[in-house]
Amino acid sequence: MSVLDRSPFLYLSCIIAGFALLRVPLTGFLAPLSPLVVLIGVLAILLFSLVLIIHGVLRLAKRR
Repeated sequence: MSVLDRSPFLYLSCIIAGFALLRVPLTGFLAPLSPLVVLIGVLAILLFSLVLIIHGVLRLAKRR
């Protein structure tokens, strides 16, 4: 059993965390980090979405 088979809900929660990072308002001395936090959020969403898509395609290919 590979890691992909064990944790699709973990990947889904990482996607949700990426969306949460996009919505975090950074004010005060953290304001300069805002572009970095947005970039990390977008990368998390894209990366874990891609992993879930690959996981689904591998599952479909394994059934045929």
